[in-house]
Amino acid sequence: MLGKILYADDEANYRRLVKMFLERSEYNVITVSNGEEVMNMLNQHNDFDLVILDVMMPKLNGWQACQAIREKSNIPIIMLTALGDVTNEVNGIEKGADDYIAKPFSQDILIARVGGLLRRVRQNQVEKFQDEGMIFEESTNSIIFDNNKIALRPKEYELLICLVLNKSIVLSREQILDKVWGYDYFGDPRTVDTHIKSLRAKLGHISKRIKTLRNKGYCYRGAC
Repeated sequence: MLGKILYADDEANYRRLVKMFLERSEYNVITVSNGEEVMNMLNQHNDFDLVILDVMMPKLNGWQACQAIREKSNIPIIMLTALGDVTNEVNGIEKGADDYIAKPFSQDILIARVGGLLRRVRQNQVEKFQDEGMIFEESTNSIIFDNNKIALRPKEYELLICLVLNKSIVLSREQILDKVWGYDYFGDPRTVDTHIKSLRAKLGHISKRIKTLRNKGYCYRGAC
């Protein structure tokens, strides 16, 4: 799965529709019908990667839920609502939302916004950690290991980030293409193999951390 998403909307048809769209793109989606259920779910589980909130909900509306979430978490939030004017969009952003999608929406827009936001968040996470002695330097698309700087091409750098952030998870070529090249890439999936080969050549002995699983894809470290 590409990520775990919590989606809140009091309209059952939208819950089914959004869940179907996102699950087709290999996201794990949990749905609830109001803001109180959002807060209860987040209090019970700390493994969500993204929250999508409708604005007009009973008990606790989307803006209130967004504000409550921001008091305790930096989890990415997308507001999905029929209130599509600029005033409401600004209101959502001011309360801590990261993005805003107006209903009605297209499946492609939803998938692109979700994927883009998660990629930005994960990219920022990489800048804040080292992985077993490997330091990431985004400004130069390089890594530093044993005091040696290894320069990578932009796509090689993004590919390595993708693998590291999904440590122990087996990623298919299609999943890697979506994360690194974008959901609208229509080229040859074997380009992933080419970039993996080039990346391994530059990483030297560190490349042993990237495992190939026959007929499945690639995995970084872990028990995969």
